[in-house]
Amino acid sequence: MARAEGIGETGTGFRWDMMAAAEGPGLDALLGLIPESPLTYDAAPLFGYVDLRAVERGKELHDRTMIAFGGAAPIHAARLAEKLGIRRVMVPSGAGVGSAVGFLMAPVAYEVVRSRYVRLDETFDPDFVNRLFAEMHAEAEAVVKAGAPAATLVATRTADMRYRGQGHEITVSLPPGPFDAASRERLVKLYEEGYATTFGRTIPGLAVEIMNWTLRLAAEQAPLPRVAPQPADKPATPRGQRALYDPVDQDMKTVPVYHRADLETGSLVPGPAIVAEDETTTVVPRTFAARITPIGAILLERVS
Repeated sequence: MARAEGIGETGTGFRWDMMAAAEGPGLDALLGLIPESPLTYDAAPLFGYVDLRAVERGKELHDRTMIAFGGAAPIHAARLAEKLGIRRVMVPSGAGVGSAVGFLMAPVAYEVVRSRYVRLDETFDPDFVNRLFAEMHAEAEAVVKAGAPAATLVATRTADMRYRGQGHEITVSLPPGPFDAASRERLVKLYEEGYATTFGRTIPGLAVEIMNWTLRLAAEQAPLPRVAPQPADKPATPRGQRALYDPVDQDMKTVPVYHRADLETGSLVPGPAIVAEDETTTVVPRTFAARITPIGAILLERVS
């Protein structure tokens, strides 16, 4: 049995046992976690997918900020942004456990879905839709009140809509309040706006139909506090260094390794560098500089 301890590809200070003989299967993969081994990364497969999706939707990427979350995304995010021409990347605090953080911060909420086919033509019955949402609201309220009895409840409603005969729907946000006869045209207008946003066009002359109705009832949350301005840059001290493969130069670079727990608001980490933490690792290429923001995020910005 061999024991390894140190900075791995996705964390700091973890301990694990490698139950394998030197010739055993899987040892090479385990060695990739040892600090002395080189850290390599390449975002080429992701680049083609993201670029294609942006072109399909007619979106420009250059002025957008990429948000990297999950255990692996911060390793690849800046390199991917570099290929896409994106100049800013944000790695939220707790990016590697974002789902758990979101679960703990989310309000008490309950969602009800009903599959009820409704055509938005002369057969549209607003009373039927009002009764349907009243039943859904009562069901959701019973659940949310059990978890947040004193909270003010906020309802949001959506409908899965499509042109008649299509095989896929888009989800459309519905306005508050009861439905009436005039709601039919408003619903059609909302759908066509959403369809044009998604696909860049509408299909004149086709009827619109609704397949599913959704109501989400949630306890009201307090407004978020205002964020303090970004302070002046502060120098940061690395804990060590390690080898990092540079796909641009196609060779190995020895780069400093910073621990996120050591960094404070305003800390500046020029690339190339690695920022390690328990849940993930952020790679800062030489074309980026990283700063810790007042909300605790790592903000990587392209440098000239």
